[in-house]
Amino acid sequence: MADFLDNSAQQKDDPLRVERALIVGIQTPDMTAGEAEELLTELEELVENLGIGVVGAMLVNLRKPIPATLVGRGKVDEIIGQARLLECDVIVFDEGLTPAQQRNWERESKITVIDRQEVILDVFADRAHTREAVLQVALARMEYSLPRLTRAWTHLSRQRGKGNLGGEGETQLEQDRRIVRQRITRLKRELAEVRQHRGVQRQKRRRVPVPTSAIVGYTNAGKSSLLNALTGADVLAEDKLFATLDPTTRQLLLPGNQKLLLTDTVGFVRRLPHGLVEAFKATLEEAVVSDFIIHVLDVTAPAVADHMRTTREVLTELGAEDRPRIVVFNKIDQATPEQLADACRLDSEALFVSAQTGEGLEALKAHCNDLIRDRFGGAELLVPHDRYDVIARLRQVGHVQEEEPLEQGVRLIGRYPPSQSGFFAPFRISS
Repeated sequence: MADFLDNSAQQKDDPLRVERALIVGIQTPDMTAGEAEELLTELEELVENLGIGVVGAMLVNLRKPIPATLVGRGKVDEIIGQARLLECDVIVFDEGLTPAQQRNWERESKITVIDRQEVILDVFADRAHTREAVLQVALARMEYSLPRLTRAWTHLSRQRGKGNLGGEGETQLEQDRRIVRQRITRLKRELAEVRQHRGVQRQKRRRVPVPTSAIVGYTNAGKSSLLNALTGADVLAEDKLFATLDPTTRQLLLPGNQKLLLTDTVGFVRRLPHGLVEAFKATLEEAVVSDFIIHVLDVTAPAVADHMRTTREVLTELGAEDRPRIVVFNKIDQATPEQLADACRLDSEALFVSAQTGEGLEALKAHCNDLIRDRFGGAELLVPHDRYDVIARLRQVGHVQEEEPLEQGVRLIGRYPPSQSGFFAPFRISS
């Protein structure tokens, strides 16, 4: 049972046993035409990221969900028959399954059955490296597994014992639920300590208030590649979903000697499990506290409009919808004229760049400078030689872009937070 608690997805306990998957998409009346196919393609990539081969795919048109099995009796037989024909080890539903539905499917098919949420949890677990990311994934998996513990004990007696004593299975199940709840409590406590530590680190950075920006966007949009191209960093950037989960901050030197701290965040995905949004708030909070957001989109993605909407919805859920935002369409070196035209219609003020070739990056840097100029008060100052404390104050609370000693004092061009305007006003000679 310990293995189950540490690995909520049973298919990962024995990788040799799970090699072939049948994926099932659900088209509901409230979905747009073709949306289910796009989601199914995305699910296929997620499953393959776990090292499981997708040997078959089915699309079910569902008018009304059936409580016991989600789909009707005929479709249940058809899906199970196809899975057995293809000798599948696992059936993966793109739609969320309740614990009862999952148990019913596994009891009838004798095959492991999981849903999109469990796949995403496993992919996240595969990608997590830092203590923070590991704790966040573990918490999400524990909360997901709690109502599904009965899957691990179907081989035990479910009979009531005599008197006040429960059956063997029931007693063990209650013990395991208690263990999981205790682990959830401990993980939340440890995660709170990590968040506190991150807060202390952020406060230290804020002592010298260098502007900050968070790079957000759909997974595989090229966020890490863009960070690398702008800053010369070496963050892992691969052509796969959730290549990196851990937030990485690097310094970018903008024109005019202006410094900017850029943070690469975890990629978003449609139908991101709510538990993961909650668990990853510590990672994504960089988007909430940053001075502005760089929203990166893959201009070549067929569902780029859905990717834009998904990212905005997650940002709203995080409370970051009011942050100033730069929309950036990436991968223009791979785009067709039609794709570029469609992107213009989505956002006429967006910037177009290629992290691969460097095209458009200078325009992005200039736009970042403009946003910083709007957010931080900037001015040309003339400080008398007997008031070097003013220069020290500017270095402490703001940023010095240019410094030139003159006969009557020191000429400075710098930026500082609006709250400091009153202190520097007597030395200001122009905007």
